[in-house]
Amino acid sequence: MDSDSVFASVVRAPEDPILGVTVAYNKDTSPNKLNLGVGAYRTEEGKPLVLNVVRKAEQHLVNDQSQIKEYLPIVGLADFNKLSAKLIFGADSPAIQQNRVTTVQCLSGTGSLRVGAEFLAKHYHQRTIYIPTPTWGNHPKIFNLAGLSVKTYRYYDPATRGLNFQGLLEDLGAAPSGAIVLLHACAHNPTGVDPTLEQWELIRQLMRSKGLLPFFDSAYQGFASGNLDADAQPVRTFVADGGECLAAQSYAKNMGLYGERVGALSIVCKTQDVASRVESQLKLVIRPMYSNPPIHGASIVATILKDSNMYNEWTVELKAMADRIISMRQQLYDALSAKGTPGDWSHIIKQIGMFTFTGLNSEQVAFMTKEYHIYMTSDGRISMAGLSSRTVPHLTDAIHAAVTRFD
Repeated sequence: MDSDSVFASVVRAPEDPILGVTVAYNKDTSPNKLNLGVGAYRTEEGKPLVLNVVRKAEQHLVNDQSQIKEYLPIVGLADFNKLSAKLIFGADSPAIQQNRVTTVQCLSGTGSLRVGAEFLAKHYHQRTIYIPTPTWGNHPKIFNLAGLSVKTYRYYDPATRGLNFQGLLEDLGAAPSGAIVLLHACAHNPTGVDPTLEQWELIRQLMRSKGLLPFFDSAYQGFASGNLDADAQPVRTFVADGGECLAAQSYAKNMGLYGERVGALSIVCKTQDVASRVESQLKLVIRPMYSNPPIHGASIVATILKDSNMYNEWTVELKAMADRIISMRQQLYDALSAKGTPGDWSHIIKQIGMFTFTGLNSEQVAFMTKEYHIYMTSDGRISMAGLSSRTVPHLTDAIHAAVTRFD
């Protein structure tokens, strides 16, 4: 009898909307099933990819007898932190040269956001954070649980399937002075819609004039365009003006280290003294949460970033992943055009990064899952990395049928 259990009153929670897609996909026995839900890179054969350069770095670590399994410091691996800051802010960043950046190793992107949010909830004068509509499903939960109050700003325009730039400027313009603003550094998840560099500059001017604090989530550096520096440009313009900001980095996508949970949180401060005091408080956030971060994944990243040959090899593999996704966009767009599927599908090639926000509604998505065994989130977001030349025709047929049936 479960009534004997002290947990008898616990109700079953709903599946995570993103991870739940994979659960449903795994139960499906159809040979034609296709999972476009999860944001993990797949090869043309639909297989997970471990980068050659990652295998090489791991081999190097295994053979290095000086490698030990002692606890890392609370802030993590020093080399990893230094190189991560350099990767996102640029090797010649004045903030780094003036020692105004504190970087702590965290548990991938989610952990970096959580540590940053808990620090802000405790030490920053404004407890409100503005996040874009829509945004990654985990964002509101992370910030709420950390003790921040979550508000939204307009971002995506369903009519154009592009950026609602006017709405964005109005909402940030109306935000209280000093509020925190979450910005996707590049390859906005879930929409794949990014501001242009000119638009970024106007966002920067508006935010600085109102004293709004930028908190960048950088999950796709190098993965969006295939160029690490280009993808970091928006972040770097905010650092170049001498102002303060936060940046959460993840190596899940760009190094394929999903399960290693490797990330970093950097806080750019006004002075070296402020940065060192901020770091002392970040340690107090991390210590009771998980004490200190894991060593293996961070060692892989540091090994690759500090060896120029490995670094170059990584950029080549990274560009190949980005290029495959760009080519999938083109193939899907071409196939829909050739089939004469009703509507304008040019947003598929205009959007960037791992995801395409198709504009399909939940009814159309449910139809595609039931009739075509295609799995994706109900908001119509598809992971382009889950597609291959072989499966583009199947997806095209499904979209065509869904659009013609429910317009």
